[in-house]
Amino acid sequence: MTSSPAATETAAGHPRRQLILVIMCLSLVLIVAAVSSLNVAIPTIVRELQPSSTEQLWIIDSYALVFAGLLLFCGALGDRYGRKHALIVGMLIFAGASILAAYADGPTQLIAFRGLSGIGAALIMPATLSTISVVFPPQERAKAIAVWAGFAGAGGAIGPVASGLLLEWFWWGSIFFVAVPIVVIALAGIIAVVPNSAELERHPLDYVGALLSVVMLVSIVFGIVEGPESGWLAGVTLGAFAIGIVTLGLYIWWERRVEHPLLDPADFLIPKFGLGSLTITFSFFVMFGMFFMITLYMQFVLGWSPLESAVRLLPFSVVMIIIAPRNPKLTERFGTKQIIVAGFIVQSIGFLVATTAFQPDSSYWIVLAAVVPMAAGMAFLMPPTTNAIISALPQDKAGVASAVNDTTREVGGALGIALMGTLTTIGYQANIGSATDSLPPELAELAEDSIGGAARVASMVDPAVAAPMMETANSAFLNGTTLAFGLAGTVSLVMAGVIARFYPTD
Repeated sequence: MTSSPAATETAAGHPRRQLILVIMCLSLVLIVAAVSSLNVAIPTIVRELQPSSTEQLWIIDSYALVFAGLLLFCGALGDRYGRKHALIVGMLIFAGASILAAYADGPTQLIAFRGLSGIGAALIMPATLSTISVVFPPQERAKAIAVWAGFAGAGGAIGPVASGLLLEWFWWGSIFFVAVPIVVIALAGIIAVVPNSAELERHPLDYVGALLSVVMLVSIVFGIVEGPESGWLAGVTLGAFAIGIVTLGLYIWWERRVEHPLLDPADFLIPKFGLGSLTITFSFFVMFGMFFMITLYMQFVLGWSPLESAVRLLPFSVVMIIIAPRNPKLTERFGTKQIIVAGFIVQSIGFLVATTAFQPDSSYWIVLAAVVPMAAGMAFLMPPTTNAIISALPQDKAGVASAVNDTTREVGGALGIALMGTLTTIGYQANIGSATDSLPPELAELAEDSIGGAARVASMVDPAVAAPMMETANSAFLNGTTLAFGLAGTVSLVMAGVIARFYPTD
């Protein structure tokens, strides 16, 4: 059988693969930053568009919900019809939705346009990683994926800084509109340089499996997002989880019988694929939860502005970008299992610092002492795990494997924010005590709800009342974060044990 041009190119490596890597990382950061940048802008959007508390939640989460729900299907589309085509179409959708979001005149429009951006992101993200896996030869692929993983982690810290800087000089919609020139640059590079690649043996696309995967993922992510807002035992939350579980069962039943499944559930029995997916899920569980908690701590307890907080988190990106590309050499020397275990242990050290050392008057050095090991742990974890997931499936399925890697990130991140946020709220509300007794009932209810509510009330009442109330509120919030960061550290150590016990030795 004669080798196809695509197969030959993969063996030798694309002559412009380093430039392609730059383009793919630019595209990746665009997508990742779109998730994290909105946290800084929400107060400004609230002032301009006046969304309700539920609308505020969905302005943030509509993007993640659509993104996570469509990743598997869009990864399969790229495999079937061409990853370059997926990148181009995704970029066009993302740019169009960003323009519409920038000029939205109400919360409902903004929620809809953010969801539309999620469709574009779902086409782009798996295509970036699968394209890298195709254009780099096997001996260089691990390092290229490590660079990709470094920027995937760094994008979460870059987004808030970019958002904060834009809001210093421009209107709130600029945080969406800024994506347009970036898309133009990336799109020009994709069209000019990136080769098209697809599965070598064309199989019919499994549309039934795709539909079931979308319903399953959207339902599960919706339940995770809605749990802290409506209550974990509320009908809407339990209903979403029930639909997700039933659909998961139908998906497994269908995929085990169809000739060419979208993603065979038996693939998760491949140790590196299944345990790799579990590793990514829980590493992003703790990372997304950490970003959410530390941002609240910096702004409401330490009193830093959104921009100051975002800038102070940049060392996370720096550590990721420095360590991640060096990971393949460490993995080659010590083995994948050992590096992943080390990553979880190092990560847990950062959470130990956050659990025990964060105080209402902590210095920035204490924050750094927590953030740096968290970032270093992620830089150890992500590259070898991502490479293991991609390498575990045939290259024809690179888009689906990439989508699994990305889906586990999104599901884990949503779960981390939801559960760590819930624990923080429980700890806060259990310890706010009688600090609000002197307030009118409506203000007391607001202050007892969250640290953000207490900060709003403090700006509305006499300083003599506000000061002792905020002192108690800060202590109550730290009681909550102790629970949340304690959970994250425990999860990291449990995962270190799971990988040490069950991950195959290289």
